Amino acid sequence: MKISSIKTISFSAFMLFSALSCTDEFDNYNQEYIGGPENFNADFTQIVNPLKLMQRNQQSSTNWIYQLQTNLNADMYSGLFSTATPYNGGRNNTTYFIMDNWNERIMMTQLEDVFDKSKTMNIVIQKNYPGINFKASLALAKILRVISASKVSDAHGPIIYSKFETPDPATGITDFDSQQEAYNNFITDLTSAISDLQQTPSVEDKAVISKSDLIYGGSLANWAKLANSLKLRFAMRISYADPAKSRLYAEQALASPVGFIDENSTNALINYGGASPLSDIIYSWGDCKIGAPLMTFMNGFNDPRRSAYAKPATDASVAGQYIGVRQGVDMGGSKDRYGDFSQPIAAAAGGDYFSVSNGKNKVFTAAEIWFLKAEAAIRGYAGAGDAGTNYNKGIEISFAEWGKSSAYATYVADAVSKEAPYIDTKNASNSILTGSPMLSTITIKWNEGDSFERKLERIMTQKWIAIYPDGSEAWAEQRRTGYPIIFKNVLNDSQGTISTDAMIRRIPIPTKYRNNTLNYAQALQYIGGTDTGGTKLWWDKK
Repeated sequence: MKISSIKTISFSAFMLFSALSCTDEFDNYNQEYIGGPENFNADFTQIVNPLKLMQRNQQSSTNWIYQLQTNLNADMYSGLFSTATPYNGGRNNTTYFIMDNWNERIMMTQLEDVFDKSKTMNIVIQKNYPGINFKASLALAKILRVISASKVSDAHGPIIYSKFETPDPATGITDFDSQQEAYNNFITDLTSAISDLQQTPSVEDKAVISKSDLIYGGSLANWAKLANSLKLRFAMRISYADPAKSRLYAEQALASPVGFIDENSTNALINYGGASPLSDIIYSWGDCKIGAPLMTFMNGFNDPRRSAYAKPATDASVAGQYIGVRQGVDMGGSKDRYGDFSQPIAAAAGGDYFSVSNGKNKVFTAAEIWFLKAEAAIRGYAGAGDAGTNYNKGIEISFAEWGKSSAYATYVADAVSKEAPYIDTKNASNSILTGSPMLSTITIKWNEGDSFERKLERIMTQKWIAIYPDGSEAWAEQRRTGYPIIFKNVLNDSQGTISTDAMIRRIPIPTKYRNNTLNYAQALQYIGGTDTGGTKLWWDKK
């Protein structure tokens, strides 16, 4: 990434429609950004375009924006990815020197690139299509808002969500939701969307969805499955913070007749319509490497998915090996030290997620639902089924996703293999040897006689491998459960605000959003501690 190329984007778009008080201004905005009045009652362009953008903007297709939005925070902290680039003289997010101007892109993408588009939809529907039912289209928008906001909340904690369109009329200040409020709102909105998607849409609604659905090509049944799958995801996320509601929400999802994304044919993948932003970050810039913990697990497990996740290293000291870069170590002042360690790839059976011509953003895939059900089962939630069966099914579905089905039976029967040591050929002090507490002792084969905690570690380790390359979800689940066990930083430039042992728990709210249009003082109260990377999120209660 070229830091000099990063532009500061004005937050004015967040309040744009508050200022569009007259019809003329609204029509001018419509004509410039949506397609003009000639399209209002013809092909629904003014609704279709925002809905498409809400999908594509979940993860920005612009390389440097994606890098700041996700790759240089959640991707790295998850253990799935790392970098060989010593940004900012070697002191940056990866060494816990929090880069404020990088991290503002997390919330900016949500508010300006997703929520503003949702607001556009609402306004044009009310203004130009009075009396027409677009309930299903609005349900899709609601689901997309939840997905986007949840990633921001899992990074920062408090978020702008339920009050986005309703700032205080007296002050113009917009309130945050606490993370607890946000998660309850997510469940409420997903439940509402599921209900709306089960109703018969109007002719106009069908037309909008057929033109705008980049995930399922107009299948409302699959969108309902996505919403219900997300509901189970969020129910399990709050399992330690609010066990009663976790059970309630999970059991609602498990009993829902709409079902889940439980087969790869229903995977939620958003096609970028061109190059994945990661293709430049990885292959052109050389800024992203595969994570050392991911490779040590896959090496130790002899995991056949490894060749779909990474390329063998070309560095002379490790040539031909699958070896990642350990996060938070001295990079030696340039990319040269670790630059030829393994590159990430994402060669799924259905296509390359990191393709330079047909990239895809992985939103939710079927393997995850089986691991969620496995965890729900060991927690005793009604309707979850058998934990071991669900666990094995999650692995089976993941192997199919990555084109490795023929190796499944041998893999799940392995009761011996464990995570491999990490040998740093550039600096032996970074190596993690057999017996280190940073190496897991978990094996693959399900053992019904294990303790709850041992079962949880086995489920979460395989889940973490399976949800690659979704760094946001991987980091959230690793913090929530403590699994898989991943490597701690060697370098800690946080000046005492982040514990090396506890690792980074959240990303501080950037200065850009500590302004007089947002109620930052309220957000501070919700954080429940100092606004630093060491303060735990509300759901991080284990």
